This record gives sequence, C-alpha cells and structure tokens, in this order.
Amino acid sequence: MTSADLFSLQPMILLSVVILIQMMFIAFARNLKLTVVISVVGLAATLMSFIQLRDDAPVSVTPLIAVDGYAVFFSGLILVAAMAITLLAYDYFKNRGEKQDEFFVLLLLATLGALILVSSTHFASFILGLELLGVSLYTMMSYPIHGLLSLESALKYLILSGVSSAFILFGAALFYAATGSLSFITVTASGGFYLAGGIAMVLAGIMFKLSLVPFHLWTPDVYEGAPAPVTAFVATVSKGAIFAVLLRLFAGSDLFTLQTIMPGLALVAVLSMVFGNLLALRQQNIKRILAYSSIAHLGYLMVAFIAAGLAGGKELAIEASGYFLFAYFLTTIGAFGVVTILSADSEDRDVSDIEDYTGLFWRRPLLALSFTAMLLSLAGIPLTVGFVGKFYIFAAGVQTTLWMLLGTVILGSGIGLYYYLRIVFAMTTRVVSSEKTDIPIVGGWVMLMITAALLVFGVYPAPIIELINELILVMI
Repeated sequence: MTSADLFSLQPMILLSVVILIQMMFIAFARNLKLTVVISVVGLAATLMSFIQLRDDAPVSVTPLIAVDGYAVFFSGLILVAAMAITLLAYDYFKNRGEKQDEFFVLLLLATLGALILVSSTHFASFILGLELLGVSLYTMMSYPIHGLLSLESALKYLILSGVSSAFILFGAALFYAATGSLSFITVTASGGFYLAGGIAMVLAGIMFKLSLVPFHLWTPDVYEGAPAPVTAFVATVSKGAIFAVLLRLFAGSDLFTLQTIMPGLALVAVLSMVFGNLLALRQQNIKRILAYSSIAHLGYLMVAFIAAGLAGGKELAIEASGYFLFAYFLTTIGAFGVVTILSADSEDRDVSDIEDYTGLFWRRPLLALSFTAMLLSLAGIPLTVGFVGKFYIFAAGVQTTLWMLLGTVILGSGIGLYYYLRIVFAMTTRVVSSEKTDIPIVGGWVMLMITAALLVFGVYPAPIIELINELILVMI
C-alpha cells in the first residue's frame, strides 16, 4: 500500500483514531458531555476529510476499497446522520444512569462499518464493514440496561442478523466458485448454477438487512424495543449503507443484465409497499408505525433500483435513489428525533404510544409542528423533501414503464397518508392536562435544523440534485 492509498483512507483512519481517543477518555475520566463533544468533532473532521478527497476521486485502494464520488456522497450522508443522532442521543442518555459513555463509542464503530460498506468493491471489505456495523448495533440496542424490551430487541436482531450474514457469506463463496474472484467487477451474469445460487443467497441476506418483505418480521419488534436513537440509526445509516453497497454491486458488474431476477425483485417491492402500509394501519405505537413505514419506503426505493436495471433507466434511477435516500434520512431522523426528545425524561420506556402524543400541539406547538412536517414528508406531500423524493421515484418508473410498480406506489402512498394523519389528529386534539414537556436545547436545535432543511430542500432541491449528478453519476 502506497502513501497515496493511505491518504485516500484518511477519513476512516481519522475516525478510528477518534474512537481510540474516546476509549482513553472514558477509561480515565468519565464525562458524558465530553464523550459527545469528541464524537461530534470526530464525525465533523471525518466529513471534512471526505470533502477534501472529492477532487482526487476516484481512487482504488487495493481491490477492496474505492474512494470515489459515490463513496463520498453516501459517506457524507452517513456522517451527517450520525452527528444528528449523536446530539439527539445526548439528552436521551444523560438521565438514564451512569456508564452510558460506551454507547457513543459503539455508535462511531457502527458508523465506521457503514463507511467501509459504501466504499466496498470486494466481498471481503463488504463482510468486514457489515460485521463491524452489525456487532456494534447488537450492543447499542441493549442500551439502556433498565429496559427489558431493549434486551429482547437486541437478542432478536442478533439471531436473525447472524443468519442473514451467514447467507451473504455462503453466497459470496458461490460467487467465488463461479468467477474465481470476490471482486464486484468480476461478477458476471453467466456463471451458471453457482452464480444463480450466489445471487439468491446474497440478495436474501441483504433483503433482511433492508427489512423487505418477506424478510421483515424482525423490524417492528426491534424498532419498538430498541432505544429511539438506535432505532433512528438502524432505519437510516444501517439501511442506507446496505442499499449503497447493493447498488454498487449491481451497477459495478453486469448483474443488471440478468433479467431473470427482475420479476422477483419487483414482487418483493410490491409486497413491501402493500404489506408495509397495510400492517401500519393497525398499530397504536408510533415506533411500530415508523417500522412498517420504513418497510414501505424501502419498497419505493426498490422501484428505482429495478428501473436502473432496464434499458435507458440507469442514470435517472441512480439519481432518484440518491435523492430519495437523502429525503428518507432527513425525515426519518426527524421523526425519531421527536420520539427521542419526548422520551428523554423517561428512564424505562420510550414515549411512543399514540395516546402519549394526544394534545402535544397544545403543550409544545413547535415540536408538534416539526413532527407534522416529518409525517407529511413521509407521506410525500408537496413542499416537503419527501415529495421530491417520491417524484423522482415516479419519474424513474415512468421512464422505464414500470406501471404495476407505480400503481402500487400510488396505492401505498394513499394508505400511508391515513395513518400519518391519524398521528397528526391525535396531536391536535385538545385535552385538559397540566403535563409539561421540556425541550432540551441541543435536541431542539437539531430538530429546528432538520425541519428547516426538510422545507428548504422540498421547495428548492437543486443543490442536492447537482451534488448527486456531480458525485454519484460518475459510477455509470
């Protein structure tokens, strides 16, 4: 490895050094506020180092890692999301007893795993990033120690995620048997039985990580039981990194030409959109509603992924995937941010039942308005960033004539509007209550910035679109 390769890896090296510094501070002087400051500064420094590499990209660091515009965009998205979740988690954990500092070490380790994933061009680095992300998440889900549901969610995710990782490993072995290599670019669509088996097993493992139907059953229980900041991380950073590596695997090889798998992916997308929205109708817990909503939204995202595999649709579909993920990150972190803020004063449970939000508008109008904006964005209402994201999905589907999938998107969006508005209705219901909800300063500013970004980029999305065209589309 040359000095140029080390320079290209400086963001990951820098984040690793920050993690070591965190561990040293925790060992000698426990201070939750200091740990959070180190985390945020480290994430910001890592983001700046990626921006510096923007002009030097693309660079291949051995056959395992590619530091290109695609990696820079998704790494930036992941790092900004991790910073927002870190700040929201501070007020959440500071009232939950001592020895909560290690959570933020785990969060940075999981973020490092996600960065490795989006830069992976080889199954070895793919598995390394996947396991670094997954093992960190198992422990993060068990925080804080007072909640039994958090231990249950961690155990469920540990068992089922381990099974899905085994599928991916075995699929990689079959890829090696078919091609003699584990590099993404050597994967071909003409590998016979071994290739077909490898694709099936890798896709099954990835679909579990993305919680697509029929691999979705873990999602509502894990979302409900895990601490709200962890749920936000799983729903955004984890899923975003997995989708990014899936898109790189297919776009970097000729697997998109293997049309025999497209009907199966289309069926998965349809089932995810339909079942995700229908099952959300019966839920009384907001975290479970958002879990089923995430299943549906990953189904929407798969429409763009399928469009990328059809003639003439790759450029628009990849652009649509990038913007939709940006919109999904923003709105999902904002929605779970409200749950995190309201749960800050509770030591043994998250405030996530719909009845807990009854009359929130009259107690904390700004927080209720922010939550309303997040829900309307998830529903795809105009003037929000979610509307632009869904418009892109429609445009990619129309260009590639995916009429059945577009019809399902319309149906799912209509169903979703009902359960989002049900939460809004509960918040605006006037009740007599002396309960007062305090909004922490840090969390309040984070929510203000997220809400402002949601509205600004919903009205004027050009800067993000130009950034996507400059960075992501170089991989085509």
